[in-house]
Amino acid sequence: MTAPTSPTDTDVPQVVFACIRNGGRSVISRVLTEHYAGGRVVALSAGTQPGEHIHPEVAHALEELGLDTSAETPTRLTHETIAASVMAITLGCGEECPYVPGVRYVDWPVADPGGQDEETVRGIIADIDGRVRALLVELVPDLELPESVLA
Repeated sequence: MTAPTSPTDTDVPQVVFACIRNGGRSVISRVLTEHYAGGRVVALSAGTQPGEHIHPEVAHALEELGLDTSAETPTRLTHETIAASVMAITLGCGEECPYVPGVRYVDWPVADPGGQDEETVRGIIADIDGRVRALLVELVPDLELPESVLA
C-alpha cells in the first residue's frame, strides 16, 4: 500500500477503497484503479476489520487477468487514510467507515467475492471494472484509458 498523501500536496488525486476484511472488493478496486490510472490517481485499499490475507479466489482471478496481487496485504482503515484522500469509496463497510468532513463518499453496492466460485468472482471483477473505469474518467477527464483487462 502506498503511503497516504494530502490532497493539497499534489495534483494526483488519492482514492481509498474501503470494505470490511480488505480481502476482496477493495483490493480488486485498488488494483484495477492503479492499473488503468497509470500514475494519474493513487489508489489505496483498507478494511474496517482487516483479515490476514486477500481472498485466494480474488488473487487467482486477478492474476489470470495479468494483474499482480503479490504485494496486497489487508490494512486497517484509519481516519488519517480517509482524510488524505479526495474520495472514499465504500464497498460494504457501511457505517463502520470513519467519516471525515470534506471527503466525498460514494457507496458501491458490490457483492462480496470471498468464498465464491470462479464465475461469480469474475462477474464481481467485471462489475468493479466498469465502476473503476467510469471513476477514472470522472477524476482525470483527459486520461486515455487503456483497453479493459476483460477485453
